[in-house]
Amino acid sequence: MKRAAATFGSAIILMTVAGCSASADKSGGPASADAGKFLSQPLVSEIYTADPSAHVWEDGRIYVYPSHDIDAGVPEDDLGSHFAMRDYRVLSMDNVGGKVTLHDVALDIKDVPWAGRQMWAPDAAYKNGTYYLYFPVKDKQDVFRMGVATSTSPTGPFKARPEPMKNSFSIDPAVFKDSDGEHYMYFGGIWGGQLQKWATGSYDAKGSNTDLGKPDEAALAPKVARLNGDMVEFAEAPRDVVILDEKGQPLKAGDNARRFFEGSWVFKRGDTYYFTYSTGDTHFLVYATGKSPYGPFTYRGKILEPVQGWTTHHSIVEQGGKWYLFYHDTQLSGKTHLRNVKVTELAFNADGSIVTIKPIKD
Repeated sequence: MKRAAATFGSAIILMTVAGCSASADKSGGPASADAGKFLSQPLVSEIYTADPSAHVWEDGRIYVYPSHDIDAGVPEDDLGSHFAMRDYRVLSMDNVGGKVTLHDVALDIKDVPWAGRQMWAPDAAYKNGTYYLYFPVKDKQDVFRMGVATSTSPTGPFKARPEPMKNSFSIDPAVFKDSDGEHYMYFGGIWGGQLQKWATGSYDAKGSNTDLGKPDEAALAPKVARLNGDMVEFAEAPRDVVILDEKGQPLKAGDNARRFFEGSWVFKRGDTYYFTYSTGDTHFLVYATGKSPYGPFTYRGKILEPVQGWTTHHSIVEQGGKWYLFYHDTQLSGKTHLRNVKVTELAFNADGSIVTIKPIKD
């Protein structure tokens, strides 16, 4: 199933939760012939969406900042070249289970002066009346950098700053606001995310296209840096986010069912910080916990079993005393680069551990 990379106007559709059928594909195809096998249904079907970053802002409404997948005709490879996205759209809803609004284009790659190609998974933040959209995109030298765009509206349009963030690199920005008001950006991804090319502290264009190839050594770590008060630059040099095993040792690179691949997301519940992420080639969403936004974090277990499709990417947000997991799969297209965002409720055990979710019914 293919769709033209056209820009659609604002539209509202009914969001569907577990057990409900998704609305028809507006390009003419069915939403899914086997929708009943999936735990949850796509939030929208007018466009393809992925990598959802969900937030509840001051108005109490949920805003989701996803990638906007298109079929750009790029051959599939291990570097993710087929993920050739060019703009961002925002989704919003009063609550989970209500109507979902698909807003107009929030930011287009043509309006980012330094950008080359591939607008990957974004995130957003809010401070003092300004909304900040953080996005990874390859510069004109084909190196991923972090961009920042601002707006007075949570849905945009956003105006991009003329240069990328200083000392930024790799992909998947996730901005966490701590209870003291400080903001931290977590980021990084191996393989196509280029984190392995920065292992020496500077970019190595000839470096590995996957990882460092040292399975018995500590895995490449995601990064974290506190943001400046103006929210547009780092206040410090990025540092490693260390993920430990049950013996207190850093996870090994060869432990690919638990080691970090991409897709950081951090939230706080009580006094505990949850660092959550994707294991990439083993297709799990997992989590680790710690007592500081910097870590270290100790691996705790799985959040989500593999979805349909190669990638898995998520966010977690609380509204009305309930926690929700936003994620994606390929239900609508069956193609790994044409994904659709979903949501399901997240449950915790009495000890704070997360109850593992199965996205496909037995």
